[in-house]
Amino acid sequence: METYTSTNPADYDILIRRYDNGANYASYCPQLAHMIKGTAHEEVEQAMKEIVLKHIADVQGKQE
Repeated sequence: METYTSTNPADYDILIRRYDNGANYASYCPQLAHMIKGTAHEEVEQAMKEIVLKHIADVQGKQE
């Protein structure tokens, strides 16, 4: 799989799905093929935003 190298956070999709009759949530970023599970919408959304920002920082570090 090719690594996504955009440094623009808006280029990364964060999809959030509720499951288990609303008891749990999962967020998924297709560009990174990464999923996070949790019990609150805000929890999984914020965690995925942090993953995206860390990925962007890593990409920028490799470009220097």
